[in-house]
Amino acid sequence: MKNLSNMMKQAQQMQEKMQEMQERLAQEEITGSSGGGMVQVTITGKGQTSKVSIDPSLIDPNEPGVLEDLIAAANNDARQKLDEYTQQQMSELTGGMDLPAGFKLPGM
Repeated sequence: MKNLSNMMKQAQQMQEKMQEMQERLAQEEITGSSGGGMVQVTITGKGQTSKVSIDPSLIDPNEPGVLEDLIAAANNDARQKLDEYTQQQMSELTGGMDLPAGFKLPGM
């Protein structure tokens, strides 16, 4: 019975730590870039775009597809960086314990 009590305490502590981590992640901003840094997209820890920066030399009304592709690539770069950062934070939280593939934090 003592083991069960300890397990319950550990589970509660883990839940509290995960909540704290989610709150920290929500405050983070991650920037992705493309075109050698000429396009930058900043997203929050919740994956919401908060800023887009475009070098004016890229703005050509005759070739909107180039700019569209660079924005998409910068956004994808930011999402990948966010995923890597989140995995790093989870690894630190769980002490390196492997989690199932595709594991997502609640609310993320």
